[in-house]
Amino acid sequence: MQTCEKCNANSPDTYIECSNCKTSLAVSSQTAKTLKSFRNNTRVTAIRISGHSDACPACQIALKTYPKEDIPVLPIPGCSHINGCRCFYEPVSPIAALISRVID
Repeated sequence: MQTCEKCNANSPDTYIECSNCKTSLAVSSQTAKTLKSFRNNTRVTAIRISGHSDACPACQIALKTYPKEDIPVLPIPGCSHINGCRCFYEPVSPIAALISRVID
């Protein structure tokens, strides 16, 4: 499901526009806004697509770290999971990597 930032309605992954207000989900979904904020953040050096352990084959292929300018859009095209695409973006930064090393 995609959530519209404008009206907060949920639309299926296959919809291009919000089922309620007809706003473009490529621009106004919560996922699109998150991606834009990560791309604009100078502390974010890359973006990782993460998901659940039972992700479909299409999503399993997409679960990795990408350069900020080459990341695929979510939902993953061809996702076949019964609940739809549940992948999400995570920022990658040198600071997060350093903290991870300290915790390990």
